[in-house]
Amino acid sequence: MRVEFEAKLWIWDARPGENWTFVSLPVEESDLIRDATEGVRRGFGSLRVRATVGGSTWTTSIFPGGGEGAYILPIKRQIRTAESIEAGDPAAVTVELLDV
Repeated sequence: MRVEFEAKLWIWDARPGENWTFVSLPVEESDLIRDATEGVRRGFGSLRVRATVGGSTWTTSIFPGGGEGAYILPIKRQIRTAESIEAGDPAAVTVELLDV
């Protein structure tokens, strides 16, 4: 399963000083992912994905916990630097599930 979307980067409120930066997947696509991965069990409800932002692709995990049931994708500093993006900037994102 592959999801393409655009979203603004945001910093996790629980640790603002550490700059944990994420994007939220669309709620509708998050619901489809949840349905497609029913029964897959990993720590914190995470799902392995291949993520792409701009010209950068990496393997990571998405996590439940975004508003209204959305999954969230961490955008590590290395990617933000390579793509010249920061919190508040929009990014074109592709997420491909690896556990399905």
